[in-house]
This record gives sequence, structure tokens and C-alpha cells, in this order.
Amino acid sequence: MTDHLFAPPTAEWKRLHPRYRTLRRAGVLLGWPWLFIGPVLAGWLLVDRWLGIAIIVAAVAWMAWRWWRMGALVRSWGYAELADDLYVTRGLWFKRLTAVPYGRMQVVEIEAGPIERALGLATVKLVTASASTDATIPGLPTDQAARLRDRLTELGETRTSGL
Repeated sequence: MTDHLFAPPTAEWKRLHPRYRTLRRAGVLLGWPWLFIGPVLAGWLLVDRWLGIAIIVAAVAWMAWRWWRMGALVRSWGYAELADDLYVTRGLWFKRLTAVPYGRMQVVEIEAGPIERALGLATVKLVTASASTDATIPGLPTDQAARLRDRLTELGETRTSGL
């Protein structure tokens, strides 16, 4: 198995807050039904009501699977603060591990939309000189996000490497 490729060298993963799962599940309930309204109406009115019913059954099955899978997706996210790098991992089928040296960080951003703020969550984003760096940590409690922001900013200033 290749799970050792996605493990931090000497630290334990810190995981996202469980309220982030609630946020993502709300997205399933609020977002996916809109995509099925057109096909359901077209199938029901233009072809046969049984086609409309079949599309409804498929839509409910799809949304139930997405709802159930959201727990595993949220559990797949993690981050680890090491001495010189921040490691971020995510993904179920396509795993991704990003290691960002503190000295290469240029900007540390915190974002929180209205629903995230209502749940007491925030997202920390790291910007580096590389356009391909995707070091984002969503679903952190606001106090933990502020602590991480302050720590990363401090480490980035003390370890600047030739920028």
C-alpha cells in the first residue's frame, strides 16, 4: 500500500472540525437538487412520468451517496506543522500531499463565508511563489485558524528564503 507516501514524516495529522462535514452536507442538500429539476421535468412532461420518477430515484440515490461520502471526504483532510514545513493532505480516490516550506510562503489568508461564520469555521490559504501550490485548510474553528495564521506568518518571516 502507498499510504506511507501521504503520511507526515514525524508528526500526527490535525484534522478538520466535524462542523465542516455539516457545512458540506448542507451543500449537498441545497445544491444538488437544482441540477435535477430540469431533467425530472423534461422526463416527466416530454417522455413519460415513469422516466421522471426514475430520474427522481436516481437523484435521491446520488444525493444520499454524496451525503454519506462527505464524512469520509472531510476525514481525508489533514495538516501537520513540522519544524520547517507545513504538510497538507486530502483526497479519497486521488490523494494529494502538499509540503510548503515556511520560508517560501508569501501570504497567509483566512476566508469565511456567511455559513462558515455561522458555524464558527474558517479556511486558511497559503500563497507561495509557485502558482501550482494548493495549500488550503478548510473547516478550522476560528480560534484555531487565527492561531495557525499567526504561527505561519511568524515562521514565514523568520525563515524567508531568498524572496
